[in-house]
Amino acid sequence: MIKTIVLGVSGCIAAFKACEIISLLRKLNYRVKVIMTESAQEFITPLTLETLSANRVVTNMFDKDRGHDVEHISYAKEATAFLIAPATANVIAKLSGGIADDMLTSTILATHAPVIICPAMNTAMYENETTKKNIQILKNKGYIFIDPAEGMLACGDEGKGRLAEPKDIVNFLDNLLTPIQDLRGKTVLITAGATIEPIDAVRYLTNRSSGKMGFALAEAVMERGGSVILVKGNTTATVPKGAEIVNVETTLDMYDAVLKNLPRADIIIKAGAPCDYTVNNKAENKIKSRKVTLELSKTKDIASAVGEIKGNKKLIIFSAETENLILNAQTKLALKNADIVVANDVTLEGAGFNTDTNIASIICASGAITQTDLISKYELAHLILDFAND
Repeated sequence: MIKTIVLGVSGCIAAFKACEIISLLRKLNYRVKVIMTESAQEFITPLTLETLSANRVVTNMFDKDRGHDVEHISYAKEATAFLIAPATANVIAKLSGGIADDMLTSTILATHAPVIICPAMNTAMYENETTKKNIQILKNKGYIFIDPAEGMLACGDEGKGRLAEPKDIVNFLDNLLTPIQDLRGKTVLITAGATIEPIDAVRYLTNRSSGKMGFALAEAVMERGGSVILVKGNTTATVPKGAEIVNVETTLDMYDAVLKNLPRADIIIKAGAPCDYTVNNKAENKIKSRKVTLELSKTKDIASAVGEIKGNKKLIIFSAETENLILNAQTKLALKNADIVVANDVTLEGAGFNTDTNIASIICASGAITQTDLISKYELAHLILDFAND
């Protein structure tokens, strides 16, 4: 899922650099939420940071307009990482002593996310023995520090105490949270779940797809820095946060949504399970007859349509089989002009629908075949993405 950075801004002249930090983080597709101390607002306005982050800035523990969430708890849980930039000597001292007397310190005390502290203060304050002791206490607790830079300070002194450059802070944080960045700047279009084809006003044709594989792929793409367009049919799994969701119902809906969004995608992964047949004689009202004959016709083949026009884009398809796994998958790979087919025998235990695991054969257009043991769909998702980037 998309990663959330909670940025704590405390009161010193370097508070204005929070603007650049937010902008750089958002360009890398991180969600940013900001907490400001009371003194930080003397240097920069909450409105400025709200505009840049596109999220409400929290400034007051007792804000009556905060809604029903206990914000220091909700922010603590939501944070993928907590960044304090700038961090004053006062904030560092309070954290080292476990003091939680404002929204910033309360949220940090409640979070299990990694906390990255970027000190900014006068050289004498930074080199003071008390500050050194407080920093060491926090380091011993697992807090991460990005050392300040040396140079001219706001007071005119020369020395160590300037806030580290925003680009260096963001690069450090990005490497910490997104160690694999091979999909940075790329958009992956993923289909997930089953489509439904109406029989009458209350009944429909569908299949057993839960959406779990497509959702695992979406999360893996975002973890590797990519953006996701998720064309989602009928699903039972939890929808990942951070993807651009396009909800569809029928196979024709999915077909139209995929082709509409295809120009924006670098990679297309057809993990969804569109219904292969549509009902020609569907009824507007609930059918009451004891016997019903359905007239079916084939639905549009989404993968084939993409394969015909994909150009240099990569197309990855899935092949759920009950017999002749490799042969059927290889045939499908060629017919649909795909680059990779992920084949699985749904009759095997742990490899069928609505499971958290799979057993797959990854077949490339080059002829190479990689077979997996029973692994989680999350692990399989990353393995598929490894092949997608070859």
